[in-house]
Amino acid sequence: MTDNEYLDLAEQLLRRVEVCCDRINELSDADLDNQRVGGMVTLTFANRSQIVINLQKPLHEVWMAARSGGFHYKWDGASWQDTKGSGEFFAHLSRCATEQAGQALVFSS
Repeated sequence: MTDNEYLDLAEQLLRRVEVCCDRINELSDADLDNQRVGGMVTLTFANRSQIVINLQKPLHEVWMAARSGGFHYKWDGASWQDTKGSGEFFAHLSRCATEQAGQALVFSS
């Protein structure tokens, strides 16, 4: 994958996270705050816990830091998959966000 291909795919992922946050706030009382600075999106929950998603351009990866740990994702040609086998990015983000929010939150590609 070229640097430009990576950046296009990674930017799509960050934009999708932002769109999902807006949808979640419209359809629930989750009170999920999202803030984007460059290649990083920080999700802040009502209990003040956070999930941070950022781009690791030199490695062509997306990293996520949640209460449950840190995770690295690489594009496999179809989706962003955890480099240690814990699954697809959006499914994993949904699990981590649900845990931190104390209510079911769904993020999707």
